[in-house]
Amino acid sequence: MGLAMLGGVVLAAVIAYNAWQSRKNAPRKAGPSTLQPLSVLGDRTEPEFQVSSSDAFRAGTIWENEQRNPARKLGLDVLIDVVTLLVLDAPVPGERILAAIPSTRRVGSKPFAVEASNAATGEWENPVQGQTYSAVQAGVQLANRHGALNEIEFSEFVVKVQALADALGASVDFPVMRDEVQRARELDQFASTHDAQLAFTLRALQSAWSPGYIHQQAAALGFVPGSLPGRMVLPGSTPGSAPLLSLMFDSLAALAEDPEQTALRDINLLLDVAHVPQGEQPYQRMRIVAASLAQSMDAILTDDRGQRLTPEALDSIGVDLETLYADLAQRDLHAGSALARRLFS
Repeated sequence: MGLAMLGGVVLAAVIAYNAWQSRKNAPRKAGPSTLQPLSVLGDRTEPEFQVSSSDAFRAGTIWENEQRNPARKLGLDVLIDVVTLLVLDAPVPGERILAAIPSTRRVGSKPFAVEASNAATGEWENPVQGQTYSAVQAGVQLANRHGALNEIEFSEFVVKVQALADALGASVDFPVMRDEVQRARELDQFASTHDAQLAFTLRALQSAWSPGYIHQQAAALGFVPGSLPGRMVLPGSTPGSAPLLSLMFDSLAALAEDPEQTALRDINLLLDVAHVPQGEQPYQRMRIVAASLAQSMDAILTDDRGQRLTPEALDSIGVDLETLYADLAQRDLHAGSALARRLFS
């Protein structure tokens, strides 16, 4: 009897231990939120979002809160574009210009655009029906994250613009290819040395996280679902602006049949420096958000190589960013501006 009782006690202990281990290793799940909205800068407080289910991660139900305002005119600019003027013999209706514009708005890997000068207002705009235009200009971007405009792309640009000019009965005088390609290389060199995309990694110390738990913790700090599963964004203060920060985790986990049973041990916090105005203080907010998530989710903050980020290392990054902001401003490519966002895209 004594041995049987002892065996029963040992068996019960083993079952209890296994249950405890299973519970310990199970991913944390979303529940009633106890977090308060994060006051990041002074009196500015991000809105609070409550999420208690994983339904928001189903494909087709998530929309990015970073859509560009279609009415916002970016405009061709000689600072980052090759711009060629088409001289018209007489004003032409917008319908005629639209019919002549090439269907493909790219030249190789570079954006291609056509603008027209409104005969009534004199403003350059995207041609529309019902308006009359006295001049037309076409442009191709000198550089982007795919590299500098090359000779082949410049030649393709010339072919497109010449066809447009022929259709409109306009004359056109192209710039010297050698000069424009050299200008593109110089701009690309500057861009490549000033293209900062910061990434912090939050790694779980003990219990893993479910997608719903991550979503709940980030939402309490103002993040909203992005256009892709496993992506959340912290919206900027201006409608149509790029998000201040992005939060990323495994998209397959977000699309799993039962996401709450999926265990995740790391998430990434991203800042595309050139896309966010310096006045938004995105890096300072990134540090505060990272510290808040690390505390609430029991995680450590590391770089993309797994090295723990110390306060001293974070301060050093901040100093480097101040220099980068100054360099961008000196070239009239202020972080967050339309030109900077086009160049660093």
